[in-house]
Amino acid sequence: MRSLRVESEGFFPSASGPRVKIGGREVGEDQPVFVIAEVGINHNGSLELCEKLIEGAHRAGCDAVKFQKRTPELCVPLEQWQVMRDTPWGRMSYIDYKRKIEFGASEFEHVDRVCKRLGIPWFASCWDLPSIEAIERFAPPCYKAASASLTDHELLRAMKATGKPLIISTGMSSGDEIDAAISAVGHKHLLIAHSTSTYPCPVHELNLRMIRTLKREYPRCPIGYSGHETGLAPTWAAVALGATFVERHITLDRAMWGTDHAASVELSGLERLVGQIRDVERAVGDGIKRVYDSERPILQKLRRVPGPTAG
Repeated sequence: MRSLRVESEGFFPSASGPRVKIGGREVGEDQPVFVIAEVGINHNGSLELCEKLIEGAHRAGCDAVKFQKRTPELCVPLEQWQVMRDTPWGRMSYIDYKRKIEFGASEFEHVDRVCKRLGIPWFASCWDLPSIEAIERFAPPCYKAASASLTDHELLRAMKATGKPLIISTGMSSGDEIDAAISAVGHKHLLIAHSTSTYPCPVHELNLRMIRTLKREYPRCPIGYSGHETGLAPTWAAVALGATFVERHITLDRAMWGTDHAASVELSGLERLVGQIRDVERAVGDGIKRVYDSERPILQKLRRVPGPTAG
C-alpha cells in the first residue's frame, strides 16, 4: 500500500475529518458511530426469520440493516453448480441451494415495508450487475461491495454510478488491490471498511491497527470496521481506534444452519454491542486535556502542592 502524502494532492482534511451522508445521517469523524446490522443471508430464505432480525436490529439501536443480493447463475462458478450439499431442505445441488436462499423482488418488497414501518434504512451488498438493478428500485441510501468484489472494478463503478455512497470492504485484499479499487471509483462518497474475511475470524488475525493505517492512507474517506469475530470486545476496540462505522452479522442463534451464523452476533448481544459502542465513543473524547468540574472538589481535597498557573 502506497504512503499518501496529504499535501501532495492538495487536500487538507478539515478539523472534523471526512464525512459522507447516508440517508439522513452523516457518517465520519466527530459523528456517532454508524452501526450496520448485517442480516446478509442469515434469513436462510425465510421472511419470518428475516423480519425478526430486522426488528431485533431496530430494537438494539442499529442505524441500518444490510442484506446480500446475488444472481446465483452469475455468482456460482459453473463447476460448483452440481456439487451436492446437505441442507435443512434435504440434499440438493449447490446452485439449487443458492436459489432457495436468495431473496427476489417480492421478498425485498416485504423487507422494504418492514424497514419503512420501523424507520430503519436498509441496503445491500450487490455481487453482480443485475443485482444492482434489482436493489436500485428500492432507492437504498448506499451500496456495499463485499471483500470478494473488491477487484471487480466494473461492479464497483456500476454501484458508484447510481450516485449513492459506496462502502467497500478490504478483506482478503492486498494494499495494491485496495489502491486499485479506490483509483477505479474515486474518493468521493466512498467509505472504506477494514476487514478480515475469515468466518469466524481468530482474534490474532483481526489486525485492528489497520483502521489507523487506512485513516492515514486515505484521509478523504471515512474508515470503518466490518467484523467477523465471535466476541464483542474487538468491535468496541475498533471504535476506540477510530472506526466511524461498524458492521456485524446478526442471527437469532449462532448454532443455526448456514455459513455466516457462527460469525454473527445474537440479538441479545447486539443490544450490548450497540449500547457499549455508545459508551466507548463518549469515553474516547476529543484528546484535549482539561480539568473537569467534577474533579475540582477532589483537587482541593487531595492536592498538596499547587501547580503552575496558566498565563
